[in-house]
Order: sequence, then structure tokens, then C-alpha cells
Amino acid sequence: MARRFIIIDVYECNGCGSCVEVCPEVFAMDETGEKAYLLDSEAEITEKVEEAAAYCAQKCIEFE
Repeated sequence: MARRFIIIDVYECNGCGSCVEVCPEVFAMDETGEKAYLLDSEAEITEKVEEAAAYCAQKCIEFE
């Protein structure tokens, strides 16, 4: 099976921070606190990462 990656659409991100609250080992907020980003672009897609994506208000976290 091909490896999947976590993708954040920063244009859609509204900076709610729910992904950081659920999974701070993978997600963080930028210095302005307006957009989420990945701490590790190679991070494994775990149950916590999937939970963070589910809580994303804008649905801007995807797996490809």
C-alpha cells in the first residue's frame, strides 16, 4: 500500500487551533496564530491525526 501524507490547505484554515489541541505532536500554529502547519511533513497518520482532521472546522486537513 502506498504511503499517505497529511496535507493542510492553509488558505482554508481559519486558525481555530483544534488540530493543535487534539494532536500537538503533529500540528502547531504559525507565529501570528492565524494558520496551522505541520511540525513534521513525514508524520505518520495515527488515530490522533485522524481525530484532529475530524475536528477541523474548515475540513482543511486531508490525507493524500
